[in-house]
Amino acid sequence: MFKTILVPVDLGEVEAAQPAIGKAVELANASGGTLRLIYVRAIVPVTYMEFMPPTFDDEQQGEAERKLAELAAKVALPAERVSAVVRLGSVYNEVLDEAEKTGADLVVIGSHRPTMATYLLGSNAATIVRHARCSVLVVRA
Repeated sequence: MFKTILVPVDLGEVEAAQPAIGKAVELANASGGTLRLIYVRAIVPVTYMEFMPPTFDDEQQGEAERKLAELAAKVALPAERVSAVVRLGSVYNEVLDEAEKTGADLVVIGSHRPTMATYLLGSNAATIVRHARCSVLVVRA
C-alpha cells in the first residue's frame, strides 16, 4: 500500500516521535515499504553567526546526522529499508520538499495535543497536513 513513508523527527524530543515511528514501521511492514526519517535543523540568525566558531554548521550537521543514524539503527525494519536525512530550514517546507523529492506515499508525523498557542499560531503538523500532496497520518503523542 505505502512504498515510501516519511517520518519527521525532532531530535530534541525523540520520545515524542516514538509513537509515529512505531506506526510507520507497522505500515511499512504491512506493505513492504521503506521508511525515511527526516530531521530539520533550524537556521541560526545571521546576527548570531559572528559569535559562533567557524566550524559550527559542520559540527551541528555531523551531530544531527549521528543522532539520527542511531535512531534509524533502532528501527525494527531491515537496514536496507530505512534511511535518514538531515536538512536545514523550516520544518514544514523541508518535510514537504523531502516528501516530493522521495516520492513519499505517506508522511507519518507525531503531534502533541493542541494548546491555545497552537490554535493561534498553527503547528508544523497542521501545515504539513494542509499542504502535503500525499497522505498524512498524525499520531498523537
